[in-house]
Amino acid sequence: MATPSNFHEVTSPEHFQALLSQDLQSVSLINFWAPWAEPCKQMNEVVLELAKKYPQLLVLQVEAETQSDISESFEIEAVPSFIILRGHTLLGRISGADAPALTNAIATHARTTSSVTPLSSTDRSPAAPPNNYDMGESPEQLNERLKGLMNKDKVVLFMKGSPDQPRCGFSRKLVGLLRDQGVQFSTFDILTDESVRAGLKVLNNWPTFPQLIINGEFVGGLDVVQEMVDSGELKEVLA
Repeated sequence: MATPSNFHEVTSPEHFQALLSQDLQSVSLINFWAPWAEPCKQMNEVVLELAKKYPQLLVLQVEAETQSDISESFEIEAVPSFIILRGHTLLGRISGADAPALTNAIATHARTTSSVTPLSSTDRSPAAPPNNYDMGESPEQLNERLKGLMNKDKVVLFMKGSPDQPRCGFSRKLVGLLRDQGVQFSTFDILTDESVRAGLKVLNNWPTFPQLIINGEFVGGLDVVQEMVDSGELKEVLA
């Protein structure tokens, strides 16, 4: 079956802007995906079906890593992620392979172009939620919990997603690197706990993920670990 005329594979930031600017009153669904992420394959099918069901809906497929400028402008940190817009107005943001939530959101917003009250209106890209600590946990208690997580095994990888279903390319590559080196490690999905995610950035003075911990001590991210593998330092640290 032919691809619907409202379904577009974005090839560049210029292409993205041109498509989005054609009709600022129409509702757009932006699907940020990656070919190596298994959950994206299922959600790509869902998105295609939504494009067929709602011909008035503009559907934009954005390969997150290839179109990194677009991903960064929307602060996309994991795939799959979905942004729903009308023009430059944010109507919804969904993270993860949550087909019912996406289907319900599109059913609500694509029904009409005038009866839905927007969540916000801005010319800037939608911002990520603030990194708030759990109100029931003091900074001291959080640090204690973080130290416990960092020491639960000899090697602990704080990543986005799981080893078999990573949700960012850097996490996927670091998992592959450790596996290639025969390293036994446990993982923690920082997307499941905002307090851990925010707290580790402060505790380890490192703003991004993945973060590798060895013997309870922060080692670094993908680039650092790659350098350690190349120099033989990783084997020495693990000995």
